Amino acid sequence: MVVYLHKNTFFLVVIKIGSIELGEFPLLLAPMEDVSDPPFRSVCKKMGADLMYTEFISSEGLVRDAQKSLQKLDVYDYERPIGIQLFGGELESMSGATRIADEANPDLIDINYGCPVKKVVCKMAGAGILKDIPLMIKLTEGVIKSTNKPVTVKTRLGWDESTKNIVEVAERLQDIGVQALSIHGRTRMQMYKGEADWTLIGAVKNNPRMKIPIFGNGDINSPQKALEYKNRYGIDGIMIGRAAIGYPWVFREIKAFLKDGTILLPPTIEERIAAVREHFRKSLDWKGDKVGVMEMRPHYANYLKNLPNVKPFRIQLVTTDEIHEIEAIFDKILSEYAGIGVEELVSN
Repeated sequence: MVVYLHKNTFFLVVIKIGSIELGEFPLLLAPMEDVSDPPFRSVCKKMGADLMYTEFISSEGLVRDAQKSLQKLDVYDYERPIGIQLFGGELESMSGATRIADEANPDLIDINYGCPVKKVVCKMAGAGILKDIPLMIKLTEGVIKSTNKPVTVKTRLGWDESTKNIVEVAERLQDIGVQALSIHGRTRMQMYKGEADWTLIGAVKNNPRMKIPIFGNGDINSPQKALEYKNRYGIDGIMIGRAAIGYPWVFREIKAFLKDGTILLPPTIEERIAAVREHFRKSLDWKGDKVGVMEMRPHYANYLKNLPNVKPFRIQLVTTDEIHEIEAIFDKILSEYAGIGVEELVSN
């Protein structure tokens, strides 16, 4: 939020990407492979995520009609505003994939220049592009020319410690028409190790040449840290990734603290089971029963974190394929922990 004072009147500046209004200090759900699908996005939206993205989608997969890539184009009105995120290292494929993604009618197109995994980087996609900034600019221009929707970028500080050129890169991206930038505070070589360095994120935001929204990403896992980084670095909003996995309540907790310093109680057992049950059912609806059951299994440990003696329930959830049994286990957990207060759940 930016506040101007003129003749004793305060004006609150709403952050916008193109014509998309996101509020005074938006919280973004980071695009995460095998995590930020429509079922997961549903529970995060209910808890206050202001802008969300699809999982990153291969441009090569889209132009070749790969079913897995095409399914990731699914977006729903209740998710809006939402962006479709693309990755790739070839101009023709990125331009073609943008036109395909455009037909799914997202609110914006986002380009992934931050994924550090080897299978993506070796194709000069994701964070691999950080070794060739001219190619990054060329690909970005191709995407911008292929859509009338706002184009945004998610990237990292640089390839390694010797190439932290994000201040210059941000200027060049803005100059060709990128309308917002999300920056993860690590280099590609760091992967997800060590503490995210927000110093250069702040340098980008406070560069007088920059006019587009700058969102910071990396290691925000509490309301207190969100407020500290907001004030210290002056960013326009925060992108949250791993902290939201199994804990979508992080969005509402941060918003309450930013508003007036309120520290909300953590979710009750009833809220936890309601969220995991909704996530589970939407997973079945979107992916089908077999895949939906399988792909929910990694989420249970996070939803049930800190519950005392919960391991037997977790084992049951990840070893049964029967939908009615999973629903019954949810009911058993509700019954087992019904008398435990939220303070006790947190202390375990």
